Amino acid sequence: MQREVEKEELASKLELKAEIKETLTQWENAKRFFHHARGKEQIDYAIFCIITAEKRYDMLLSKAKRMRGPWPKWEGIVK
Repeated sequence: MQREVEKEELASKLELKAEIKETLTQWENAKRFFHHARGKEQIDYAIFCIITAEKRYDMLLSKAKRMRGPWPKWEGIVK
């Protein structure tokens, strides 16, 4: 029973790590798009994407901090 719980916790943490990595990539892409945006609409959209990705990233990191127990290595994910 204990091993099942540990496996579920590990699976949740691995899923969260993947989500954090994906969100960080989205954030970086949004910043790149901002630098190449042309016109007010593209700039507004780029800013919206940056803010959204940043908020999601912060939310996911907060969620990760609340999870107890050991974590798999975070290599190459969080800068």
